[in-house]
Amino acid sequence: MFFVPEKKLVQQMKDINYGVSEAEDQSKSIEVDGKQKLPPEVMRSLIMILATITLWFLGYNAVTTAFSKYATTMWASGLNHVSTCLLVATGVAIVSYLPIGFLASRIGRKKTIVIGLIVALACFIYGAIGARTFSPLLYVMFAAIGFAQAAVTVNTFPMVWEISRFGNVGKYTGFYYTCSMAAQVVTPIASGYLLQYVGYDTLFPYAAVFIALAIIPIVLAKHGDNKPGRPVSKLEALQGADD
Repeated sequence: MFFVPEKKLVQQMKDINYGVSEAEDQSKSIEVDGKQKLPPEVMRSLIMILATITLWFLGYNAVTTAFSKYATTMWASGLNHVSTCLLVATGVAIVSYLPIGFLASRIGRKKTIVIGLIVALACFIYGAIGARTFSPLLYVMFAAIGFAQAAVTVNTFPMVWEISRFGNVGKYTGFYYTCSMAAQVVTPIASGYLLQYVGYDTLFPYAAVFIALAIIPIVLAKHGDNKPGRPVSKLEALQGADD
């Protein structure tokens, strides 16, 4: 414990977040009736992030909940292939969590989320116009969807947490879970209605529309992103190891 460079690590943590101290964070909050409120511009960013996560789950969960019925109806595919696709997506998401966190620390959370959304959008467009029969390529598609799921969920919650430091952490993170869970409840009903009364070929276009819409609010969010660290040269890395 005596050899831990505490001051250096604290400064690095400040640089990774907003690049400002906790005291500076608190000075940006607004106090109303003895309670801290988010400044208007920060609240707008929070709403944008919540809109992104809501739209994400509206699209993503529509596919994951209805894919088995879709595949057996449209492709006459066996349930073993269907379950393997979903298992691949889950497995890739799990193994992607740490790499996604590292990527976000290098390029920022917003950019990582946008990358994930674009990947998911490309997958759902392929599912809508290119996947007419079951093929092993669908395993690749669901692997990419798993990566996208990790990119979005790993980074949206920390963005909300960063923003909520201006006000009430529990309150605003509660908003996050309310939006995500509400979307997961609503989308099987909405997409299921379309599948039943319009056609099964609406599943992937339905998901693609919501994922495309999710890109807009996250781009407009101005707060909650981390500050990517400055690239460290080999010489600086060696000097840091000697300290």
